[in-house]
Order: sequence, then C-alpha cells, then structure tokens
Amino acid sequence: MTEQRVIANKPKIGAQSSAAPAKPSDAEAPRTRRSMKMVVILAVLALLGAAAGYWFLMGPGAGAEERVVQEAPEAGVVQQLEPISLNLAGGRYLLIGMGLQLTAEVEEEVDPSIALDRTIALFSGRTIEEVSSADGRAALKAELAAVLAEDYHGEVMGVFFTTFVTQ
Repeated sequence: MTEQRVIANKPKIGAQSSAAPAKPSDAEAPRTRRSMKMVVILAVLALLGAAAGYWFLMGPGAGAEERVVQEAPEAGVVQQLEPISLNLAGGRYLLIGMGLQLTAEVEEEVDPSIALDRTIALFSGRTIEEVSSADGRAALKAELAAVLAEDYHGEVMGVFFTTFVTQ
C-alpha cells in the first residue's frame, strides 16, 4: 500500500487568488438559518436573564422576600381629652375636644399635653372657613392623626373629635 500526497502551491503574500470562494450548497443554507435562529434565541434568553437578575438583585424587586406586610395595630381604648378653646383668625374661636384611639399594646393612658400642644399649633390662626368645611376638617384631622402617631411612637392610631364648636 502506497500513500499518495498532493502538495499544492501556496500563494505568495499579497498575491491575489485566482480561485473563487466556494458558495454554500443549498443543503447548507437551512442549517445556517437554524443556527442564526438559535443564536437569536440564546441572545434573547441571556438578555431576559440579565434583566431578571437586575430586578431581583439591584432593582425594585430586591429584597421583596424580606418585606413584611405590616398589619394594622389592634385598637385599644379611647382616651378622652378635656375640650380646649383656640383662637382662630378674625377674632373667632374654636372649642375642640378629642379622643385619642390608643393601640391595644398601651397599658396606661398617654400624656395628653403632647396632643393638646399639637392641636393648638395646628388649628390656631386658621380661618373659620378652613375649620368649618367638611373637607378642611377632614384634612386637619388626618394631619393631626399623622403627627400624633409619630409623636407618640405608634401608641396613638387615630383621633376623634368629640367636641367641635366654632364661634
């Protein structure tokens, strides 16, 4: 058995090749299309994986499993405060009495001086129109409840007006 080898001449550097590049046959064309589809699908999957990684590691979804839905505290007793008179704008007056809705965790009554001070600061100097309208009164009540919840460190969860007389 003899082995036969064919040695071809290599073109010199810079010389032009006389042979035309081989064209893919018709049988190879579907393979090329399939491989391109596969590359596109893999690129899309990689992009989706990167987006999901960003979402859960650094974006808005980061720490979602650590978030705890806080339940509203259980309502306790309502602590009544003595009504006080406040000066409104234009020489008018407001007689206001309140009840503080305490949480069930509070075992003793809270110091009323903080609530009275915040009420005086919030309502004094307001016009009669601001405190008399239903919308104005509701807005002031919501603002007072938010301030008191913060001042009492969550021991007060709501405010009720027991007396509200303007003159």
